[in-house]
Amino acid sequence: MPTELNRILRGDLPCWEIRHHNQTLVIAEQGAQVLEYQRDGEHPLIWLSEEAAYHRGQGVRGGVPVCWPWFGGLDFNPEEIRQQYALAEPPAHGLVRQQPWALTHSEQDDEQITLTFALSPHADRQSLPSVEPTLTVRLDDGLSLTLHNHNHGSQPVWISQALHSYFAVSDCRQVEIHGLDSCPYVDALDDWQPHQQEGPLTFHGETDRLYLQLPDTLHIDDPAWQRRLTLSASGSRSAVVWNPWIDKSRRLAQFADDAWQRMLCIETARVLDNALLLGPDEQHSMEVRFVTTAL
Repeated sequence: MPTELNRILRGDLPCWEIRHHNQTLVIAEQGAQVLEYQRDGEHPLIWLSEEAAYHRGQGVRGGVPVCWPWFGGLDFNPEEIRQQYALAEPPAHGLVRQQPWALTHSEQDDEQITLTFALSPHADRQSLPSVEPTLTVRLDDGLSLTLHNHNHGSQPVWISQALHSYFAVSDCRQVEIHGLDSCPYVDALDDWQPHQQEGPLTFHGETDRLYLQLPDTLHIDDPAWQRRLTLSASGSRSAVVWNPWIDKSRRLAQFADDAWQRMLCIETARVLDNALLLGPDEQHSMEVRFVTTAL
């Protein structure tokens, strides 16, 4: 089957739909946000809320939002990042999630298709740093996302960032995350206290942890779906693991009360001590690749 690349509308949002080797990928121009990724005849790899809304200027629940130039609440970022912004109400997860991006380059052959997105000329750049972000999406026998930063200014800039990946699972209570053993983490639900992971991570309640000193590869083992999802990262040594569980799910927008069972987040990131410092004309790439195999 030849690769197909089509511009479509999802609600109010222009999107790109890619068909390649029996795989479907959907990317919204707003935020350069991956919305869907699935192989024909298989369960989705990326989770998208059944109650997702597609409105301009409003984030979409699920997929892979790009969090940049800070992750989470600005107040919880290192001081060097906080000092760069004087905003009365800084939005959570940075400044580009609801901005228009544009497809600036595409390349394809029989093996893969690669798309590059950059902030649109119509984006509001008033509060943005001198760093230019681009997102490259490659679809072959898996999905790879590369967030690239280039500092075009004359001063160094601090960045925290994340590819906020929501993953579809059969039941979060039945899966295990491997690769975190012995890694230090900060628990946002325990007054940001430091801890150390022991063994595989399983879910028994609300989870919001910032893991540091990670290996290159993590696995999500899902016995009910007989699937292993492998995350291979480069240019990053931190990640955020999140599941809202029962009570918080009831307070979230675009989120069914029971949706916590069907998803979890592992967000490839540069956060806390792993924040990124870019000197003048310096560049950096953070990449993560998702591949599924039988368990």
